[in-house]
Amino acid sequence: MLNPVITIMVKAARQGGNVLLRNINKLDSLNVVEKERLDYASEVDADAEKAVIKELKRAYPDYSVLGEESGGQAGKNGRYTWVIDPLDGTSNYLRGFPHYCVSIALVDNGEPTDAVIFDPLRNELFTASRGSGAQLNERRIRVTDRKDLAGAIIGTGFAPRERARAGAQLECVRELLVQAEDVRRAGSAALDLAYVACGRSDAYFEAGVKAWDIAAGVLLVREAGGKVCDYRGASIARMDFQGAKGHQIVAGNIKVCEALQKTIVTSGYAASFN
Repeated sequence: MLNPVITIMVKAARQGGNVLLRNINKLDSLNVVEKERLDYASEVDADAEKAVIKELKRAYPDYSVLGEESGGQAGKNGRYTWVIDPLDGTSNYLRGFPHYCVSIALVDNGEPTDAVIFDPLRNELFTASRGSGAQLNERRIRVTDRKDLAGAIIGTGFAPRERARAGAQLECVRELLVQAEDVRRAGSAALDLAYVACGRSDAYFEAGVKAWDIAAGVLLVREAGGKVCDYRGASIARMDFQGAKGHQIVAGNIKVCEALQKTIVTSGYAASFN
């Protein structure tokens, strides 16, 4: 049975997902803006976020909100923050590429305690609460049990704000492909992490992701038995207002995550952030 917070989050995620689905056939007429170089948003992102926030605020009016589109909204309760990406995978959505989601996390003093990632196209609902495990459509999920990089499927992303380090990242990918089966770039950090949590891929790494991209997915991976760290193997920085800058993230089952993180270092990719 879902706890009360998750129940509200699921309702909010479905409201946001409905906005995305209603606009699928209107892509040619949407108003699209370039927030930063190669980083786009549309009126659908904003409308979906409004729908999500309305539902969350109805139940928890005093919590703060950190949203990709609306920025930060401080609440009377300074401890808890809703961290929201109403459309993770905007570029995919705008091109009709069927891989995007709504991501919502409840963060307590910088750490996610509850998470929902909803893929409206596939009607797949990923949920997690700290200490209670992770689920996909109410069935328990676990990370893979692969022992090393051999044969692994690894997800990554090439954030526009990190293109200056693309050469170092590609060298890392080259070294990974010596052992791994493949490296995938699907275009949604939240779903990449959800797929690690449910065993569809073995690991994921990316730099330049924001708190709203990863907060829910980080908890999903942890609750599914996986490990999450940065490129140096340290803990991920706060995932609220104080950690709103870009993050580095490595996630996977414990052994693959550690092997991937070491490759990021030995390839020289980690050093490019010095």
